[in-house]
Parts: sequence; C-alpha cells; structure tokens
Amino acid sequence: MAIGYACITIGVQNAKLSRCLIKNATDDNIRKIAALNLSALEAMVDYNIKKEIKLFRISSDIIPFASHPVNTLRWADEFKDVFTRIGQKILEASMRVSMHPGQYTVLNSPDPRVVRNAIEDLKYHAAFLDALGVDRTNKIILHIGGVYRDKHKAIQTFIENYHQLSEDVKSRLVIENDDKNYTVQDTLEISKIIGIPVVLDNLHHELNPPNKNLPEFEWIQLCGNTFDKQDGKQKIHYSQQRTGDVRGAHSETIYIGEFLQFYNRLPDKEIDIMLEVKDKNLSAVKCINSINKDLCIRELEEEWARYKYFVLSRSAKLYNEMRELLKEKQAPKAEVFYQKIEQAILLPEDQGAEVNAAQHVWGYVKKECSSIEKRRFEKLLEDYMEGTVKSQLLKNHLFRCAQKQGIEYLINSLLYWGQA
Repeated sequence: MAIGYACITIGVQNAKLSRCLIKNATDDNIRKIAALNLSALEAMVDYNIKKEIKLFRISSDIIPFASHPVNTLRWADEFKDVFTRIGQKILEASMRVSMHPGQYTVLNSPDPRVVRNAIEDLKYHAAFLDALGVDRTNKIILHIGGVYRDKHKAIQTFIENYHQLSEDVKSRLVIENDDKNYTVQDTLEISKIIGIPVVLDNLHHELNPPNKNLPEFEWIQLCGNTFDKQDGKQKIHYSQQRTGDVRGAHSETIYIGEFLQFYNRLPDKEIDIMLEVKDKNLSAVKCINSINKDLCIRELEEEWARYKYFVLSRSAKLYNEMRELLKEKQAPKAEVFYQKIEQAILLPEDQGAEVNAAQHVWGYVKKECSSIEKRRFEKLLEDYMEGTVKSQLLKNHLFRCAQKQGIEYLINSLLYWGQA
C-alpha cells in the first residue's frame, strides 16, 4: 500500500509553486515560472523520497497556461533535462504520480469550445507525464462533468468525446465519482462501456450515494475490478468532512482514529490511498506511521522535533504531556501520539501560548542576531500582545533569523508555516 497527498508540500523549503496572470504571460515570464515550478516539484519529490512517500499528485499548474494558446513554448524540449532528472528520481524511488485536471476541464459540456479546451488540457497532462518518462500506471484523474438537465445524454456525450482522445490520453485516464452529479455506480457503468478504471472517493460517495444499496467496501471492490495490470494497483481517494464547513470541504488534517477505522475495514490492504486534506504531506506521514507495525521511537521523535514548537504555541500543558509520552524509549502507539497533535490543531489561538513559544524560539537565535533584528523582535512581540499585528508576522521574523543562522531544526519546525 502507498499513501500519498496532492500538489502542495507543507514545511519544505523551496517547494512553493509560482503563478502568473494571463496579462503577464509572456514567453519569458512563462519560461521563468515554469523553471521555478519544476525546481519546486523536484524539492517535493526529494522530500517524498526522504519520507518514503510513494504516492503523489503533481499540480496541473507547473507549466503556466500549458494548454492555452498564450503559451507557445516547447516546454517539454526546453526543460527536457529537468524532466528526465525528476522522472528518474520518481522511477528509482518506485513512486507513483498522478495529475487531476481542474473543474474547467469538462469533457461532456454541450459547448464545443469547452470540449476542445478540455481535450487540449488532457493532452497537456499526458504530455507532462510522458516528459517524466513514467509508465501508464501513473494516471490522469477526471470527473465526468455536468448533467445539463439530461443526465443520460450527458453520459453519452462524455463517451462520444472520450473517443476523440488520443490513445496516449486514454491509456492514462481514470474517472472518479463526484459529490453532486455522478455516483460511483454511474462511473462504473461508464467504465463498462469505455473500459477505463474508476477511482472511488469516499467523501463524494458519502455525500452522493448510489441508488443501489451496497456497503462502501463492496463498491471499493467493484472499482478494484476496473484496474488491469497495465493500470497498476487500485487507487482510491480518502478525505474527511471539515466540521462546520460546506458539504465536501476537506478537513484540516486526517484524524487518525477515523482513518484507522476505515483502513482496518479495507478488504485489500494493497490499495493505494490518495489523501485529500488541507495539511497535505503532514497527514500522509501521519497515516503511514500509524499503520507501520515496525515504527520505532526515533521516527516519532523526528516528528516531534517538527511539531513541538507548534504545540507549545497552542498549549504548554499539551507540550509537557507530549514530552512525557516520548520519555519512555519503548515507542508509544503512533495513534496516541498523533491524537495529541490533533488536540493542539483543534485549539484556538492563545496569545499567552503564542508569546511563550516565540520567546522560547527567540532564546535559540538571539545571541547571533543583530541589534536591528532584536529591536524588530521586541517591537513585533509588543505589537502582537497589543493586538495590532498577527502572530504570523512574529513567526516570519523568527524564521528569517533561523534561516540566516542556518539552524536546521528551527527552520524545519512547523511553527512558521501557518498551519500544522
């Protein structure tokens, strides 16, 4: 089993993606941003290799406006060496990657212009994966689209337009149920006709169940039957509903107790699971560690080193409880460890705890700071305590000081990244 995440890597330096507006989309700007984004992608891949994350969804936005006429670059040729290098890393790590076109890539639209744009966008995604040199187990995930007042006709339109796609695109395409229009039963019926795999999304399935009343895990098995050898292992999408938000909004983190209940009921433990969640790689590592029966204390200590100042910024009590938990050299259950982290995530911002954490970190950097940096810290701390600036400005200053001094364990702390 591989557990992965989508598009953005949190808490990793040089992994931020850049974008541009179409009015600024000159060849030079597109070339510059594509180069920056490919460098960021490589940083994400390097991180995934280090953390043994074997499943990753690549953002569709690496090459700006790739399927739009404004982009006239032969990007696959210009960046051939970079694609080859990144692709080689992916292959050597046995990592499986995918891409997921956005909401405007609609193959069953009644508007021919929208369909033409969708076909061009799917060509781009296939060309991107081809440029990496990855095989056909690395997929493009697509929703069916709208119903346009006639669901039967909309399905027929999807099937007809599917046959317009190149074989290269078809061989990579996977369809997914959604939370409004097409149930997993609908996608399976389409799959029977066109012969491509189906990815089940558990939250979409919960919000938009089929008329046919089968247990969720039977639907998962039926979707598994759509994957042939050349498609690779079955893959599913897993997410949790964010409490108090609109239907289908993904949770801030994958709550480990709920995930383990789902995982333990899976009929096939070799299924690949793509997490869709706000904290991205953090939840992926959490879930990987929590199902690892051979997890050692060192791995949880490494996790704690990244989380500890974030936890301190929320609650000194929880911080001390975590330290006690890790004192015993026999590894505690990962589930217990992460549930305490989740308690911290759910806590509202506490000014006293934020100040305590900031002063704690400041104690490690202040000796090497300039007088200007010291005055800046004191002013930001005072302004935060008076409520005139947000805590993130204070954290940003501490991060820059840690960066300047090269203090790796502080640089890698999740305190600074606006979320944990």
